[in-house]
Amino acid sequence: MRGAKALGNLLRAGVTLAALVVLAGGALYLARHGGEHMTLHVFHGEPADLRTIGGIWAGLGSGSARAIIQFGLLLLIATPVARVIGAAAVFARDRDWLYVGIAGVVLALLTYSLMFGAGS
Repeated sequence: MRGAKALGNLLRAGVTLAALVVLAGGALYLARHGGEHMTLHVFHGEPADLRTIGGIWAGLGSGSARAIIQFGLLLLIATPVARVIGAAAVFARDRDWLYVGIAGVVLALLTYSLMFGAGS
């Protein structure tokens, strides 16, 4: 039961941290660009350099507000992945090999979908 509580706390902490990082990046973005005129007739996605982990990391180093927001989103995505890894570790500690295998399959599916999913 102790493992379940720790995994619940991991999810709560991960989502909270991700929200705080996105909020900080959003506040910084508004402070820098809030007064600019927006054109909404054409959609402009994130720049190509913020679509990779390396690009986001480099943007963090330069203090880019958009990179901070993207990093918060990466934290949000990493939270359930970390939970599955934690669940596998708890099951392995308890020697519940069936559930270690199930957690491994779930982790493989998550990894596959993140690497080869839509937009890749």
